[in-house]
Parts: sequence; structure tokens; C-alpha cells
Amino acid sequence: MKKKNLAISAVLLASVLAAATAASAKETVRVGGLKGPTTMGIASLGVPVSDRTENNSYETTMVTAADELMAMVLNEEVDIALLPANVAAILYNKTQGGVKAVDINTLGVLYVTEMGDTIHSVEDLKGKTLYLTGKGTSPDFVIRYLLDQHGLTTEDVKLEYKSEAAEVVSVLAEDEHAVGLLPQPFVTVAQSKNEKLRIALDLTEEWDALQEEGGSSLVTGVTVVRTEYLEDHEEAVEGFLEDHGYSAAYTNENLEEVAGLIEQLEIVPSAAIAQKAVPLCNIVCIKGREMQEKLGGYLEALHEMDPKSVGGALPEEDFYYMPE
Repeated sequence: MKKKNLAISAVLLASVLAAATAASAKETVRVGGLKGPTTMGIASLGVPVSDRTENNSYETTMVTAADELMAMVLNEEVDIALLPANVAAILYNKTQGGVKAVDINTLGVLYVTEMGDTIHSVEDLKGKTLYLTGKGTSPDFVIRYLLDQHGLTTEDVKLEYKSEAAEVVSVLAEDEHAVGLLPQPFVTVAQSKNEKLRIALDLTEEWDALQEEGGSSLVTGVTVVRTEYLEDHEEAVEGFLEDHGYSAAYTNENLEEVAGLIEQLEIVPSAAIAQKAVPLCNIVCIKGREMQEKLGGYLEALHEMDPKSVGGALPEEDFYYMPE
């Protein structure tokens, strides 16, 4: 009997050692994201869920500003970063090809909101003051593009910039006639505090309505990898892409479970808000040729409006990671 127990113990020990060896053999990939939909889409990375076995180990860092995350890439503090689409292009130009886009992680997340019921089209913004965050950032470029496409200028619609989304929410709460441009999940957070706040326009729908078949898409978040890291760790990057695809799908399909993770990360105040926000965040993992078409078309639209929005020039073909 003792021999049998010893044999079983030996098998168990071998199994534990094998698992430990496999874990230690995994590549540790440093991933940086922004507080919002991009990080919501990778919330389950490194967390044991379902029957998934991840390809790598992950050290994830979340920050609140794109400039901070861009600096982390430049200082080689992260290997992979989930950035605003135009910032990814700026970083490519700044580093002369030092980063590559590996996937689109978030499509459109921008919404025009109001307390009343006066806005039902982009044209209805004429004569209004629109409160938004970040002059020279994605919300600014997107709304100016849409205004231009509808024959409006910033003389027709006054753009009032605030430093953060919370300030826009405060203005909306104080002035019942104010109109705000907010990203998710901040729209849902604001609505949780003020049930009268209404989504007037979905800017993703407004963008898509202007495109011909096969045209550009409104792209919010892009995942980039440092080119040097990719050259030395392509297998780990391929593993990340597989894991990211699973995580994005898991986020969309398992709202209750992932909402708890999102709350723990303090992206939103509660899991209940996260459950409402996720379906409006357009979390995806789009790779390869489809990524190039959607992202390339979006960057081209921004470049035509203002070359500075993408760093002065459109990225070359080598910006897009297209594994054979």
C-alpha cells in the first residue's frame, strides 16, 4: 500500500513540476493600456477563466493619459500598448517605424449627449456649444471631420474643451441646455448619476453613414508592438494576438463575470455600470488585412483633414503587421 501511495505521490509531484516548468517557460509580456474600453477588452488577460490556456504571462499597466503610455513605449517600459488610433500613427512617425500595429482593439466609442430632445442629426448641432475633452485628440478630430462632412464649421458649432470627461459631465449636470461629447464608459457612468441624460448621436453610426461600401471605419483603439521586440519575440506577439482575441470575445460574451473584473480595475464605479457600458464600447480584435483596411482608411480621413493628427504623414505599409 505504501509503495502505491509513493507511486501516486511521485506522479503528482511530476505533474506539479511539469506545470511549474510550463509556467516558467512562458514569455512575460508587458502590456500597457488606457483607463477605458481598451483595458476593458484585456481585463481577463492573466485571469484564469473558462478552459483557456494563455500563451504568455502578462504584466499589465493601466494609465489615464495617452501621452503617458506613449512615453512608456519610447522608454521601453512596455512591449505592447493599446493606444488611440491616431496616437499609434504619431508614434510610428516619431520613432521612424519603431512600432507596428498588430490589431484594432476598439471601434467607435463616442456619443453626443444632452438633457433635452433637440439633437437628432449632426446638422442639429448648429448654433450649439459642444463640450468635449482633449483639443487635438480623437474626439476633437472625429467631430470636426463630421461637422465638415455636413457643411458645418467651428463657427457654426462652438467647441468648448475640458481637461477630462468628469468636467463635461459636471457641465451637463449644471446646464440643462448643454450638449456634451463623451466616450464610453463615461456616458454610462454619467447616465447612472442623471437618468435624464440622453444619447443623442452615436458618432460611429454617423461616420459609417458617410462611407461608401468598403470605406473607412471609426477606429478608437489600436494595439502596437515595439518593432525591436517583435523582431526578437515574434512567437510571443503571435501568442498575444491569440490571447487578445479570446479576451475581447470573452469580454463581450460574459458580461457579468468580466464586469466584476472591470470594477476591480476601477475603470468604472460598479459592475452594474460595466455591464451596461461594455455593449456600447465596440470592443474587438481585428487583425491582418481587415485591420489595415479599416485603420488605413480612418487615418487617411484624419490626414486629409489635418496632417498633424497622424504625425504629419500617413504610416507606410510596414506599419501594419501582416504575418504570412
